[in-house]
Amino acid sequence: MNLASDYPLLNVFWTMCWFFLWILWFMLLFRILIDLFRDDSLSGWAKAGWAIFLILLPFLGVFVYLIARGRGMGEREMAKAQKADEQFRAYVRESAGTSGEGSTADQLAKLTELRSAGHISDEEYAKAKAKILT
Repeated sequence: MNLASDYPLLNVFWTMCWFFLWILWFMLLFRILIDLFRDDSLSGWAKAGWAIFLILLPFLGVFVYLIARGRGMGEREMAKAQKADEQFRAYVRESAGTSGEGSTADQLAKLTELRSAGHISDEEYAKAKAKILT
């Protein structure tokens, strides 16, 4: 029995296309479920309703979710990426040893704010300024 002659090359191509579309569909479905449960603006009942809708009618549920909440999905992903970038930058600054101290100009500006608010006296300001500048 020769299986290669029973399954021509074009059929292999179409089978591969359907297989990758099937994988793509499941990736989209899981991405929507992850977005649904990470969203803090929805109540528990709304999340449960969307989850039931996505499980019982997956094709319709995915399309309705993308139409109704697709823009918010992108905004939440962008906010998550920005937060991760800020955390990375804070980690790099902390590792480099510049997170707590700041630049000299920043420290002098903070001292000036403290003095103008009346939290420190002129003598304390002068001592702190001399310490920063040395």
